[in-house]
Amino acid sequence: MHHNLLFVLGLLFAVLLLVMLAHRIRVAYPIFLVIAGLSISFIPGAPEVHLDPELIFLIFLPPLLYEAAWYTSWNDFWKWKRPIVLLAFGLVFFTSMIVAYASAYFIPGFTLALGFLLGGIVSPPDAVAASTVLKGMRVPKRLITILQGESLVNDASSLIVYKFALAAVLTGAFSMQEATQQFFIVAGMGIVVGLIGAHIMYAIHRFLPTTAAIDAAFTVMTPYLLFLAAEQFHFSGIMAVVSGGLFISYRSHEVFQTGSTRLNMLGVWTTLIFVLNALTFVLIGLELPEIVKGLGEYSIADGIRYGLLISVLTILLRFLWVYPSAFIPRWLFASARKDPSPGWKGPLVISWAGMRGVVSLATALSIPLLLTDGTAFPHRNLIIFITFVVIFVTLVFQGLTLPLIIKLIRLKEIDVIASEDEQQAGIQVRIDRVALDLITKKYTEEAKTNELIGFLKTRLENEISSASQQLESLTCDETEKYEVDLYHRVLLEIYSLQRKELFLLRKEKVFSDEEIRKAELQLDLNEMKITGAQE
Repeated sequence: MHHNLLFVLGLLFAVLLLVMLAHRIRVAYPIFLVIAGLSISFIPGAPEVHLDPELIFLIFLPPLLYEAAWYTSWNDFWKWKRPIVLLAFGLVFFTSMIVAYASAYFIPGFTLALGFLLGGIVSPPDAVAASTVLKGMRVPKRLITILQGESLVNDASSLIVYKFALAAVLTGAFSMQEATQQFFIVAGMGIVVGLIGAHIMYAIHRFLPTTAAIDAAFTVMTPYLLFLAAEQFHFSGIMAVVSGGLFISYRSHEVFQTGSTRLNMLGVWTTLIFVLNALTFVLIGLELPEIVKGLGEYSIADGIRYGLLISVLTILLRFLWVYPSAFIPRWLFASARKDPSPGWKGPLVISWAGMRGVVSLATALSIPLLLTDGTAFPHRNLIIFITFVVIFVTLVFQGLTLPLIIKLIRLKEIDVIASEDEQQAGIQVRIDRVALDLITKKYTEEAKTNELIGFLKTRLENEISSASQQLESLTCDETEKYEVDLYHRVLLEIYSLQRKELFLLRKEKVFSDEEIRKAELQLDLNEMKITGAQE
């Protein structure tokens, strides 16, 4: 027990150091961690790692999907539902089918059922990898929404393909009509279970006397409860987590009404998701020695050759699907023509962002060792090795080149939307006017006699004036925008000096540490208005 705990702590410590190094050399940490894990696995005496598929699906997957759903805008998701559905379902089925026939053709002894099994495993891109690689880059909002929306539900569609293919291999029977019916039942009822569970958790948060700590604990439990409830009835746990996450996120303003609750949850989830993401990617690299040992009758050269063929095929299939699906709906539906054309650059980025990740590896590792008659599962080790090669090629090669491609094509915003500064200033004006209207209409006399309320009224008037001037300056030319940048720099310098002053106050021991921490938190919130949340 002590040995296992020491190993986990050592691994986590190493992962944190590697992530810091990845930030220093400006490489997306999922790519760097996979390479680092692979390198560590070749060190003599390095501990062998065995990934339990049940551990990945149960411990890692629900919170990762729930967090992704939480930060997905339902309005944006619904606006771009057509391309999201085409990618999350259409592309998964298209990739699974072509990979099935291709692998059955050029891999000796591979049946069509095994081909569909492999296709279901390698078809879904990884959500975390793409979002991490694109973080901090100027990518149109439409593309980010489509990629995030695709990653929310493509795991469910691919796992359904995998389960039907696995059943066909185990039983030797397969019915397309029955599989189609089961697909809609499994996915649809998963959504129903997710929404029912989300309503129950909504009622708990909304009407019971919870605290900030209890709310945060419930939010961590929720994805696991939704996943387990759906899987208990043999429905899609992934669809349950995604639908439940979207619902609670949409109603979060009603559920989590205090600032302490929201800030506490932000800290808990930021840390949890970072640790889970980092661990999963380094574990992919560390798993290679065990995968190689399991190749058995196949040589490493054979496995690499087949893996490279499937990798190239999955990359090409994404291009073949994305470009037609981006333009054909615009020819067929008038509603699709209302939005600006994506051009050739947007589909290029979406096509090249199809990086595979830990869900594919966990799915491959979950293939049973034996068939129902007790014989060894055919080509199991080769399927796992091919999956690892596909993950490595798409994650490392595409992940490293994607930022370069974005810079070379000079990608710009496709849709006409206001800048972040404009939106923030506009929001500030709206909420300040609500507050000022309340004081003006309800507390007019109090504002005259109570100095504190009078100061508040004056401050709100000043903030409205300042935000309005900022909005006007943002619509002017670049020269006048310099004033806003200078204003931000002055504020950041002020906040820096104020933090130093708070440090001096702590040393003087005149004020309590609790009150000083509250002042520091307010400075952090003020700074986030300018810089945004950063990892």
